[in-house]
Amino acid sequence: METFLGIDYPTLWYLVVGLLFSGYAVLEGFDYGAGAWHLFFKKDLSRRVAINAIGPLWDANQVWLIIGAGALFAGFPVMYATLLSAMYIPFMLFLVFLVLRSSAIKFRSAEEMLWWRKTWDIIYFVSNTSIAFLLGVVLGNVLEGFAIGENYKYQGGVFFAFLSPYAIMIGFTTLGLFMMQGAIFLLLKTEGRLYARLTFLLKKGMIFFIISFAITSIYTLLFLPGVIDKFKENPVFFIIPVLAFLAVANVPRLVSKKKYANALVFSSLTMAFLLMLVAFQLYPVLLPSTIDSSYSVTIYNAASSQKSLGIMLTMVVIGAPLLVGYLVFLYKTFNGKVKLDDTSY
Repeated sequence: METFLGIDYPTLWYLVVGLLFSGYAVLEGFDYGAGAWHLFFKKDLSRRVAINAIGPLWDANQVWLIIGAGALFAGFPVMYATLLSAMYIPFMLFLVFLVLRSSAIKFRSAEEMLWWRKTWDIIYFVSNTSIAFLLGVVLGNVLEGFAIGENYKYQGGVFFAFLSPYAIMIGFTTLGLFMMQGAIFLLLKTEGRLYARLTFLLKKGMIFFIISFAITSIYTLLFLPGVIDKFKENPVFFIIPVLAFLAVANVPRLVSKKKYANALVFSSLTMAFLLMLVAFQLYPVLLPSTIDSSYSVTIYNAASSQKSLGIMLTMVVIGAPLLVGYLVFLYKTFNGKVKLDDTSY
């Protein structure tokens, strides 16, 4: 098996896919979180400002999803096929809500009628909230495992099998984290009465996330088998949950001091560390089988050929700096408070 710097290609591609989805979670997290607060803003002007805060960024942030999905399909086609078979309903709902969310951003202010704007406001709120929740549900199912049989075929239910209690808990925790992230981001982009309203809402969002996170963490430790086995085998990696806990604890501290830029950094680090925990816990498994562990989808039995992975890793080395450079340019260009004009949504 070919290696680079002593790391085999499937492991490197596992890290690449993980980084892409982590970038998507961090950047689109505040987009979805901002949208999940939308109906909590009473005035039309406040809702317009909130939409325009993410207006120049949301479609660029979705690039991470497109690249991440492409990287998953290209690097681990078996995992891609099995996951879509198991999570067909959540992913179809996810795509529908993505389309509705994009439509709401584009069409909401296209007409002046009150009923028109209220309708799109509801669609926008429901879409963002549902997307955040569904992402957590999918993650919860991956952690619990799937009924995967021979030839990596999914043998479980289709319609509501994905809504297990644990998946629902992960869904609410993800929603809470995104809402906290979104409120912090909006505080950096707004002023006046909306800013004052957001300082109140952020406190509620932090409470919602911390309670959800605590309940989910306790449930995970008590009822998810073998969740700390790998940490016992490699005690040095206990640094990851410690860093995750410190990142979570730092957010309310920084918010209380009104250091919202730093709070945004630590809420982003919270997402990154939690996803690192998931990646470390699963490795080298991608999709655990609840039928027999020998049927689990791993980075080795799901990977493309060594030659394909090598070529794609070369493309990553070339393309990654370009993507990062574009995002830095974009965020610097649209830095500062939102000002509405004739080109605003």
